[in-house]
Amino acid sequence: MGKPVLFGADYSVYVRAARLALYEKGVAYDLVPVDVFAEGGPPPSHLARQPFGRIPAFAHDGFELYETGAITRYIDEAFEGPSLQPADPQTRARVNQIISIADGYVYPVLVWGIYVEQVSKPARGEPSDETRLAASLSKAPVILKALADLMGDGLWLGGPALTLADLHVAPMFDYFVKAPQSLPMLGGHVNLTGWWSRMLERESMWQTQPVG
Repeated sequence: MGKPVLFGADYSVYVRAARLALYEKGVAYDLVPVDVFAEGGPPPSHLARQPFGRIPAFAHDGFELYETGAITRYIDEAFEGPSLQPADPQTRARVNQIISIADGYVYPVLVWGIYVEQVSKPARGEPSDETRLAASLSKAPVILKALADLMGDGLWLGGPALTLADLHVAPMFDYFVKAPQSLPMLGGHVNLTGWWSRMLERESMWQTQPVG
């Protein structure tokens, strides 16, 4: 099979989730930069492969794909390497549940609602939306408790082995932990703090760090 191509920007949590999956599977790939925030929007060439103008998009041997969950599952199933999805139906469902939680709650609240408002905007000299920040800070404990409860006593979010659940949540946490309130919130969940320490030890996390 040919080398897959990932289209997107390295700062994107969703691009990074796909890159983490590729790295954990041992798959060489090309990352083609796409600036979705460019003046005038994404280039026509990207809209041709992703009609909603989001990142990432993916191509492999003439097969094109978008939506991160579809991409990471394809990566896991199309390439050799350690399995990133459990074979057991219940554990696999739990992994998919956590990925859905990441998309629906972790990303909008912990990344956009807290990191962007409390860290990214001030760093750019922009005013924070205090109403949005306050609402997100009130929602964050519920999200963290839900993840901690689902994780239980396991080493990883979705069970005893690293899975796509970890690879989807980790890029979001990497932004969230830069916010001042993140560590006190995480401190109440020993299993999540242990998980985060294990994630930071993985070579894939270092190899996929955003350059900017």
